[in-house]
Parts: sequence; C-alpha cells; structure tokens
Amino acid sequence: MHAYLDVAVVVVVLAGTNLIAHFTTALASILAVPIAAVILLALMRKRGLGWAELGLSPRHWRRGTTYGLAAVGIVLAVVAIGALLPLTRPFFLADRYATLSGALIASMIVIPLQTAIPEELAFRGVLHGTLDRVYGIRGVFASGSLLFGLWHIASSLGLTSANRGLTAILGGGLPGQIAGIGLAVLATGAAGALFTWLRQHTGSLLAPIALHWSVNGAGALAAALVWHTTLG
Repeated sequence: MHAYLDVAVVVVVLAGTNLIAHFTTALASILAVPIAAVILLALMRKRGLGWAELGLSPRHWRRGTTYGLAAVGIVLAVVAIGALLPLTRPFFLADRYATLSGALIASMIVIPLQTAIPEELAFRGVLHGTLDRVYGIRGVFASGSLLFGLWHIASSLGLTSANRGLTAILGGGLPGQIAGIGLAVLATGAAGALFTWLRQHTGSLLAPIALHWSVNGAGALAAALVWHTTLG
C-alpha cells in the first residue's frame, strides 16, 4: 500500500505542477517544474528510494554519458538534415524561436534548467522508481510514457497556430488545435518510451537528459537558423 501511495503522490504532484506552470503566473511557469522535481526527489528519498532506483547512482555515470553523447550526435545529424530538406524545413518555423539570441538562451539555459533536467528527474527518476516498485518495468514503459504524453497537453495548446508547417497540414481553428494536441501527446509519449529505454538500459538519468536536451535544444537553434535564412 505504501508503494501505491507513493505512485499516487507523485502523479498528483506532477498534475498540479503542470497546471500551475501553464495556467498561473509567468514566474510559476519558470519555477514550478524545477521546484516540484526537487521536492519529489527529496520526498521519495525519504520514502526509501535508493539512488540507483532514481537513476542517480555514480556507478552508472560512465555508461549514461556514453549513450548520452551517442544520442546527441544522432539527434544533431537528424535535425540538421530536417532543417535543410525543403519538405521538412517548414516544420522548423516556430514563432518562439524566430530570433537567434532567443534560441540560444532557450537552448543553453531555459531548456536544460526548466525542461530537460527537471522533467527527466521527475519522470525517468522519481516516477520511474515508484512505478517500478509496483508494476515492474512493463508498467514503467506503459504508464510512464502515457503520463509523459499527457504532461504535454497544456504546452501544445497553441502548437499549430505557432508553427507554419503544422498549420499547413492540420489546419487552423479548433479542429487543428485538437489535432495538434493529439499529435503532441503521441509524439511525446513515444519520446517518453525512448527516454525510459535509455534510463533502463544505462541505469542513469544522464542519457535521457542528454537526448531530451538535444531534441529540444537543437530544434530551437535549427528553428532560429531556418527563420534567419528564410527571412534573409
């Protein structure tokens, strides 16, 4: 019962954090996820989860680093190709990364500190550890990936309206918005499964953090470069 309670507490805290981060103040949107991740880590450590269960054991750092660097290299190559191909180039025209300076700040500061590290700590660290105790690794893959996909509903509310490539395919208005949200949930759920595989295979959070950062960070930089060259 204690293990089930731990899972429930983590899920409720994550759900509340998501609402606070997206529907309250600008300051909350910056601080909510990192603070919640640290609180959950401290709480579950107190509840008995070990460093290895959380993906933070030093003995797995080397393997996590190796896989993380390999993942970053693959992502950089894929993003570069996608930004160069005329067919996929419009998908990089996201309004939030229309300037190179904004993309650099997002890639090097905002994304790692506000997204990649705290989200991986919360999902592939704390949630992974609590789910594994109750449901085993199959439950971690299924439940963890689903919850990670649902986590991105709020952040994808304006996805189609802010991305020219998606707008061209999915359309605008409410139908396009709903389609965009569904696509985001599916995509991030699949990404969550890949992050979970890396976490399970390496035993470390370093690999999924590196992959998570490279997908978001490299995408932001590529978007800014595409905007710059397109407008130029």
